[in-house]
Amino acid sequence: MAKQRSRPTRRRDRKTGGGGGRRKSCQYCRDKVEFVDYKDINALKKFVSDRGKIRSRRITGACRRHQNQIATAVKRARELALLPYVGEGSDKDEERGGRGGRGGRDR
Repeated sequence: MAKQRSRPTRRRDRKTGGGGGRRKSCQYCRDKVEFVDYKDINALKKFVSDRGKIRSRRITGACRRHQNQIATAVKRARELALLPYVGEGSDKDEERGGRGGRGGRDR
């Protein structure tokens, strides 16, 4: 009979803190909103980072159903040019050389 290895149990590091506290409640569930509107740009901007990425449920506090609707609404608003695909501060990488660039070399 083969000997089974026991896995060490993972423990949270108490020094780092993290977690704890109450989970944010979904803003749309609180307001009893059935569908997220892609035309409501001011509400959608809260769910998009300054770089233009859609924020996760963990950060926004939205429930699964409304987070999916938010993602669809943001993508639809981008397609109709109501929201930008890329945030305002994204050109800073280009000034410094950027990613995957040639580093200012001419060929």
